[in-house]
Amino acid sequence: MEVPEVNEIKALLKRLGEERLVERVESFVRMNEGLEAKRGEDFIAVSILGFLEGVLTVLRERYPEDGEVKALYERVRTRREDLDEQFRKPGIPLFEE
Repeated sequence: MEVPEVNEIKALLKRLGEERLVERVESFVRMNEGLEAKRGEDFIAVSILGFLEGVLTVLRERYPEDGEVKALYERVRTRREDLDEQFRKPGIPLFEE
């Protein structure tokens, strides 16, 4: 499964000298690769994007002046939210007339 933001974040992490975080990202992606058949690609993409959003949240605090971190965070957050909407259960219309 290919989530384009993974490669962008890995490149950003390498530029920032955060090699240990690169390893964590690669490990998380590998861990989720085998779940595609059971959960579906979009579900796994939401999971990976959520993890990347967390990594970028940490990076925003460490590097508050880095525009690339901010921009990538916003893109990942927006994409995750859009995909996440597909998995939300609709509200139960208990009180509709």
